[in-house]
Amino acid sequence: MDKKTVERLKILGDETRLKIIKLLASNTVDSLCVNDLAKHVKISQQAASQHLKLMKMTGFLYSTRQGNHIYYRLDLKAFRKMKEDFSKLFEMAFQKCEDCEKYPECNDCI
Repeated sequence: MDKKTVERLKILGDETRLKIIKLLASNTVDSLCVNDLAKHVKISQQAASQHLKLMKMTGFLYSTRQGNHIYYRLDLKAFRKMKEDFSKLFEMAFQKCEDCEKYPECNDCI
């Protein structure tokens, strides 16, 4: 698993960030500014900004500026990539490494 996938998994490990993803993935909104996200998720504007910054750095979100506000939306390509990575991970998890069966010290499949 590459480093970017590991970082994305860490981001998904936070309940507030999952709420933000769920909100932005809903059919009711396309994009939201920090203040609106904070109100919906019931956190401070500063906390929302920090979560959004991390999510943007790992590629889950992208932003557009409209006047004084920055609007955030999901990057669906990033979620498709995560789905592909998980599929590969689970596919590999259930395959046996032929070398490991022959040589217990084999680390090729890890």
